Amino acid sequence: MMASVMNSVLLQASLEKIGVETRVQTALMIQEVAEPYVRRRAIRHLEKGRVVIFGGIGAGIGNPLFTTDTAAALRASEINADVVLKGIVGDDEYGCPPRSNSNASFEHISFRELAARGFSRMDMTAVTCCEENNIPVVIFNILEPGNISRAICGDQIGTLVDQSGRIT
Repeated sequence: MMASVMNSVLLQASLEKIGVETRVQTALMIQEVAEPYVRRRAIRHLEKGRVVIFGGIGAGIGNPLFTTDTAAALRASEINADVVLKGIVGDDEYGCPPRSNSNASFEHISFRELAARGFSRMDMTAVTCCEENNIPVVIFNILEPGNISRAICGDQIGTLVDQSGRIT
């Protein structure tokens, strides 16, 4: 969990370096580097146009068996988020392999199709939580320069997973 908080603080520093106002919230009590998670405060930050990064949220949400993906999906549903951004290392079809042996990556796929394929770089509990709350997921290569900014700005990068999900 501490590594997650450290990554969150590094992401915050990177975003603020390019002028994006950001807050880090965590379930851990480390007020020197992050605010405690308070749902209403997170929503207020978002209303003010700030990016809110939830760090150290796996076991810190009181459920030690939750992955960070599931905890992020839960937080997203709590604050009525528009989207969950899932940054992964690498670009191997963004975690959504095609059924054939082609190397084509998906730009858009449904939650149901993702589940039917049986493999994703995001755990299926998180995918199901996002599906049930109608929160799209963008899975993208976090190491590609500029991808985080593009994801935040809503540009098409990686794979969009949502209810309609036409495979393209």
